Amino acid sequence: MDRVANLLRNSGYAYELILHDTPLLSVQEGAAYFHIVEGQTAPTLFLKTEDGYKALVIAGDRGKVNFKEIAALVNCKRVCLASRKEVEQVTGFAAGCVPMIGLSVPYILDRRLFRYDFVYGGSGQATRTLKIEPAALQQLNRITAMLET
Repeated sequence: MDRVANLLRNSGYAYELILHDTPLLSVQEGAAYFHIVEGQTAPTLFLKTEDGYKALVIAGDRGKVNFKEIAALVNCKRVCLASRKEVEQVTGFAAGCVPMIGLSVPYILDRRLFRYDFVYGGSGQATRTLKIEPAALQQLNRITAMLET
């Protein structure tokens, strides 16, 4: 069973799983494909810290991630992107396909996503995008920190 779809089915939140022919590999590609602003795209980055792994769901218009800011936010000395191999080993998903919901690791959520009724991001499959209410991300994940605007 697809754990993301199963979690969504029982969530009570409005969502849509949107299929597309090819993977959308950047914020710009996603925004153009769905005719939305870049801030509505919500990439999920998989982070490595001395405390373990964390998922960061970030607004696409935030720009370059400030890892020092993230480290301070989660009270760690060092935060970096996990390797592709680590992403797949820990999550079961390929890098670039990490879902916005359903991982067992703590999540960090970008408060900027709440500017929109819906955001678009990873669903666990390269050719399927999840469109979902930002409030669902907060309720369906174990949020341990909020990235402020």
